Amino acid sequence: MSADNRVGDVSVSLRNLLNSVQCVRDRVRDQAVKVVSQEATKLSLAFSNPPLPSQQDGEKLADSILNSVLTLSTVYYWLPKSQDNKEAVLVVLSAQIGVIKDAIEEIEQVSSLAALLKKVLQIIRIRSALMEQNRVVLWTFVAVFQGVELHTETNNTEHHTSEISVTELIVRRGQPFTVTLRLRQPFNPDRHPLTVMAMAGPEPREDFGTMSYFGIPPSVRPSAKASWKLELHKNSAPHTGVLPLIITPPADAPIGEYILTASHRDEDTLLARLVVLFNTWCPEDGVFLPDEAERQEYVMSEQGIIYKGSGNYINSVSWDFGQFEDDMVKICMTILNVSNNHLDNPAEDVSARADPTYVGRVVSAMINSQDDHGVVYGKWGGSYVGGRSPSHWSGSHAILKHWLNINCHPVKFGQCWVFAGVMCSVMRLFGIPCRVVTNYSSAHDTNSNLTIDVYHADYGVRERESPDSVWNFHVWVEGWMKRPDLAVDGKFDGWQVLDPTPQEMSNGIFCCGPASVKAIQSGDVNLKYDVPFVFAEVNADCVDWLVKADGSKLKIFSDTKKVGQNISTKSVGSKKRRNITDNYKHREGSEKERNVFKYALTRDFTIDEEEEENEVEEENEEAMETFDEVRVRRLVPLQVQVQRQGLLEVRVQRRGTLEVQVSKPLNGKDVKLDLVLRSESRVARPLSINISVQAMRYNGSAVAHIQTEVKEEILQPGKGLSIPVLVLFSAYHKHMVQCDSMKVSAVVTDKENPDDVYLAESDVVLLDPPLSIIVSGPVRLNHETSVELIFKNPANETLTDCELTVSGSGLLRDETPWKLPELQPKKQFRIKVFFVPYKKGEKTLMAVIDCSTFRDIKATYTVTVAP
Repeated sequence: MSADNRVGDVSVSLRNLLNSVQCVRDRVRDQAVKVVSQEATKLSLAFSNPPLPSQQDGEKLADSILNSVLTLSTVYYWLPKSQDNKEAVLVVLSAQIGVIKDAIEEIEQVSSLAALLKKVLQIIRIRSALMEQNRVVLWTFVAVFQGVELHTETNNTEHHTSEISVTELIVRRGQPFTVTLRLRQPFNPDRHPLTVMAMAGPEPREDFGTMSYFGIPPSVRPSAKASWKLELHKNSAPHTGVLPLIITPPADAPIGEYILTASHRDEDTLLARLVVLFNTWCPEDGVFLPDEAERQEYVMSEQGIIYKGSGNYINSVSWDFGQFEDDMVKICMTILNVSNNHLDNPAEDVSARADPTYVGRVVSAMINSQDDHGVVYGKWGGSYVGGRSPSHWSGSHAILKHWLNINCHPVKFGQCWVFAGVMCSVMRLFGIPCRVVTNYSSAHDTNSNLTIDVYHADYGVRERESPDSVWNFHVWVEGWMKRPDLAVDGKFDGWQVLDPTPQEMSNGIFCCGPASVKAIQSGDVNLKYDVPFVFAEVNADCVDWLVKADGSKLKIFSDTKKVGQNISTKSVGSKKRRNITDNYKHREGSEKERNVFKYALTRDFTIDEEEEENEVEEENEEAMETFDEVRVRRLVPLQVQVQRQGLLEVRVQRRGTLEVQVSKPLNGKDVKLDLVLRSESRVARPLSINISVQAMRYNGSAVAHIQTEVKEEILQPGKGLSIPVLVLFSAYHKHMVQCDSMKVSAVVTDKENPDDVYLAESDVVLLDPPLSIIVSGPVRLNHETSVELIFKNPANETLTDCELTVSGSGLLRDETPWKLPELQPKKQFRIKVFFVPYKKGEKTLMAVIDCSTFRDIKATYTVTVAP
């Protein structure tokens, strides 16, 4: 039972206590009011924790904790002060004597007043019907306020929150909402004004913007930081006591949970409990987004797409954000309330929630569990016993709900796309426009020098791990907000990078951003927050080194174009991929792009201002020397043929390049590749060719060596040489269960000129075998629906430990797993799943099959749920 209900019960019990005391007034009349007044606070406290019976009556008074307690005060006031009302009450009480006759007989056996109070309360708890009768009668004599209508369905619809709830009042700041207050007498503001107070957080203060007094007539205190507004509807009739009130929270109000109380004629009542969110529809709000299609996509859409794979093998996976699912308001508010910021200083934290920059930064820290009560526990490799593998998850709600259910302990396990998907859900719930972004060939620059060093052995494999790395892809989110803290002219407003994946600390905690995308594009890496780190992720230069047998290192090539490719997000209103690389940087290789890079080097954020002027020139000279030096050798990426006169050209390509889009390598099958070499030299060239295949995690770390081939070939002048490479399923599948891609590397050495060494490498991402979803017939709200799932085993081995998981916001309230039998080679599952949709509109059904050989094979199906 809630605290509201318990205090409500105490209130009713105390009022009935007055009734019973009056019935034995010959013994306690002179002391009754005094005793009850003294005991009221004690009784309220005593009953604030243990649950009481008569829950139904308590729920009827659940309009408020405050109203219940204040009504008690009114009862105590009227009985001794107003003779007319006292007599009327006593008449009513006298009429109840016969009904409570047995109670009086028991009460009269009690000797002390303290015992009397205890006994009366004990009896009253058993007689809930009597309590209800007396509550209604007493209310008619003591209440100024008759009731409140919150119009939650209408208000929430107008505030774009009806998808969250139609029973709980949830509004957006800067936009009015309506409640109807009913008084028991005509309203005359000139004689008896109406004052409303809005309060948020445990320590509300006007100068913090977490408390506001407003009313009719208007009254604004000079100390108020965020002032609410109240006006009567133009069609109101105050003489009837029915007051349609239009209430507007300010566009800079802290978001979160609020209590509204009303005061009139020296009586107070709870007006409403509500939640206030950011308002992307309000021009005065810091998250205002002018385009309606973008508002629908980045705030209202519960389904999305996250891009994975590599720059050459871009894969898309559907993600169910589910920001309007059950308990999401409670979950997201809990995320803020258990943050270190709130635990350290709750008053300042609640006040700071007016700023989307602050909220985004807190959420970025709270989605990972590195140094707080965060949501997701990150793990990159090894066993996932004790949780779910990161690739298992298809949506945010299951993760967030589980986090709340296990008392804010981290959910295991996640990687970058999981962190980003969960954060996007929380941001959209709060009302901050948010989208998930994938950066391919994403640099992780640990020493902030904008250079990534990669080392290769002369037989092709990665020689050793470097503190720096280039990830196949990395996923973060962008939030849309103003940045007045960076520039008053709005220069850095708009999309801001927020990265919840715990990579590096920012001001002592694992979070990243918000970093202005415009600042990243312009190279203003001195601006907060974490712009240098994100700038390096999309702009760092890569230097490849060859480590020879004697330990010496040869710089092969410095690639200024490798990092930050195909930066992608879902298009507005469609499932197409949108390339937003131009938002982050100018065209690769252009003079403008190189100038921005050099400018970023001069904006050294690690040194003091007084030292900066002396060191910038030296850094620029070193940078220019590096640019000249590293153009001696060339790294040739996959499918890129380099036109360089007089030098050996190396090109790796897949068999059937013209059909690359339909012939991607399939997990469960052998992988066939071709290594193609061409030379513009006029003489034959004897070559030593080392071909290596490694199992890789997407974050650039090698897990296992799959195979190595060494070949001796002669490349004829003006000719091409094609070398087939076959990677057997039996060789790679055990390593690839926990890996994301294979890295194929070729080191080619001219035997007559051993210093002429050339490197080509590519990341090969395997496609999962298909999982099909078939929906037959229409899908209707609150009607049972069935779908069929079909999966065929493509491998020549039996699949064990098979499990199917089905989920989907609006379709299934919980992620539902089923254990499946073993699946023989070339055989198939045909599985029928039944569910009852509980929300109308376009929804996405998601299915995941996991087994010993293939991890988390996914399929999605979009359905339209009819009313």
